[in-house]
Amino acid sequence: MSEPVPDDSLTDEPRDGLAFYGSEVRHARLHKGATQLELAVATTYKTPYVSKVENGQQLGSELFAERCDQFFGTSGYFARLRKRVSQRDYPDWFEPYVRLEERAAAILSYSSNLVMGFLQTEAYAHAVFRRGHPREDLEVTAERVAGRLHRRRVLEGGKPPLLWVVLDESCLRRMVGSRAVMAEQMAYLIKAGESPHVTLQVLPFLSGAPASQFAFILLKFDEGEPDILYLEDPFSGQVIDSPGAVEDASVTYDRLRADALSPEASLELFRKVMEEWTL
Repeated sequence: MSEPVPDDSLTDEPRDGLAFYGSEVRHARLHKGATQLELAVATTYKTPYVSKVENGQQLGSELFAERCDQFFGTSGYFARLRKRVSQRDYPDWFEPYVRLEERAAAILSYSSNLVMGFLQTEAYAHAVFRRGHPREDLEVTAERVAGRLHRRRVLEGGKPPLLWVVLDESCLRRMVGSRAVMAEQMAYLIKAGESPHVTLQVLPFLSGAPASQFAFILLKFDEGEPDILYLEDPFSGQVIDSPGAVEDASVTYDRLRADALSPEASLELFRKVMEEWTL
């Protein structure tokens, strides 16, 4: 016998792709007359995991989607739907990642040429968005910037995640917006790097070829939940939970950290570069 469901759980319009995916899983489960426990057993996951998926808090893994198709007899529907959701503003395709980011115990980021969005100042973010979308209304750009700055709330909670960021030196040297914008951005990095929850390292030019040419983010979770890899291009983002891909990215990240300056030396470089941008 399935557990009680609030009256509005089947009628409310899903707020994003994650919620839509979860509602589809819930619909299929209730139609089959199965409980969350039965679905958990069938997919080899635990009941809390199924609950998070159905509530739109987490995008089920590829394996979970495949097992759902087997359990519901849906001929690959959930596997296909999962692929569409994971690859689709903040933009819609970014929403699944943002929801995961909010729950992560640790966020490990490699910034290959621009300061990661989490650490961008308002002026820096504005300059980045205007360069990428020069013809859009300023109101739209302002909304994009506000959305990006809003993500910082993750670090302001009672139990903030560990944020560890490796920035290629080009992030410090490439002028985004103006010299004043860059000086302000360096000052913000210095302030952020002094937080006990934030570790910043610079990968200097003299370290040679980097272990990765592309930016990426690893999310780590508590309670044995699998780590997540996030990749992004100008048009879409992809949340990857393949154990092999996540492990490869973790090894790459360790190499980047090993080649980078220490956190203390990195803060000194931020101060030096800030002075250079101020001249």
